[in-house]
Amino acid sequence: MPISSGFDIKRIIRPNILKLEPYRCARDDYSEGILLDANENSYGPVFQISISEVGAGCGQLKFESQADSRQLHRYPDPLGREVKQRILKMRPSIPGIENIFLGVGSDEVIDMLVRIICQPGKDAVMVTPPTYGMYKVVASINDVDVVKVPLIVEGGSFQLDVDAMIEAALGNPAIKIIWLCSPGNPTGTYLREEDIRRVLDSGFTGLVVVDEAYVDFVHTDKGESYAKLVSEYPGLFVIQTMSKSFGLAGIRLGVGIGSSELVGYLNNAKAPYSVSTLSLDVAKAALSDENVEKMRRVAASIVDQRDMYLIPELMRLPHVSRIIGGNDANFVLCRFVDSDGNISNKIAKDLYREMAENQGLVVRYRGSDYGCEGCLRITIGTAEENKAVVDTMRKLLSEIP
Repeated sequence: MPISSGFDIKRIIRPNILKLEPYRCARDDYSEGILLDANENSYGPVFQISISEVGAGCGQLKFESQADSRQLHRYPDPLGREVKQRILKMRPSIPGIENIFLGVGSDEVIDMLVRIICQPGKDAVMVTPPTYGMYKVVASINDVDVVKVPLIVEGGSFQLDVDAMIEAALGNPAIKIIWLCSPGNPTGTYLREEDIRRVLDSGFTGLVVVDEAYVDFVHTDKGESYAKLVSEYPGLFVIQTMSKSFGLAGIRLGVGIGSSELVGYLNNAKAPYSVSTLSLDVAKAALSDENVEKMRRVAASIVDQRDMYLIPELMRLPHVSRIIGGNDANFVLCRFVDSDGNISNKIAKDLYREMAENQGLVVRYRGSDYGCEGCLRITIGTAEENKAVVDTMRKLLSEIP
């Protein structure tokens, strides 16, 4: 039967979706080579998962992990209680498992918060650019306005403009959520505790969310997870993930930490059994005492590669002016200048494309983000990968007049 020529899909799509600028993930452009663009853990998972073929040609798979075997014809625990118990052991400042929410990656946690708190077409959220792009995308999908209060970018500090944030939040009752990223993406900056406390103590009656995807790469003498403040501030919610320090981006498990009341509302609203049995099994195994210690050793190795090799070597390259941001994550933000010392998006973009298309090295161009002009974001890889990116960049940058 022929499709009716009178049908127009745009007539039934919500207007905010038609205008939506989708989030572009690192794999949209390049997926082969040395991948230092998505802030994954190049050292791999904290434990080995074996998936082997069973029966020649039948395509069946056998899942082997350190977790207990499961009957996959049964639905998983909808609340992931065993995983939460292990998270609680790893993060002892969390009051209890009733304060933990599990989602399909941090992005589902972000989306769920907007869906249960913000009324479409009426409410707003605050973001502090440059920051993670999904906050804006989720707001647009849910027909929620976005109020921008940029970070203080002078000197590459990327810290909160607290006075401006408080003024905007108290002056606009439509704002229901303030999104903070610590350490920031793409800034790599750990936000100061005194600044976050000022926002929480300001009289703002909405929710303050601190997204901590990279918290395990922060020097302990600089700071720690703000989950420690959840019992003190019911208006605080903290997001973490298994994707970065645990090297488990593929299992898509995000963790939300907040008041038991808010977690209860999230559990009521989420899809049933949203986190799969396999994801829960892998997460449970990764959160064993042995593997948590391994995660911390791997994170320390990544920090060592960041501080002792990659940053010093990048600073020796021609056309590199500085590494900006706080350098508290598993990536660095590298700024490029031309021969006259002017910040150059062209050099950054040309270098990004040449490395990805002809050199087998993929980093992330961030020159279009506020305060990140002329910048590439480079994930910390293994020692061999870091040397490869430095050597390649040295060769290519030396050819620029």
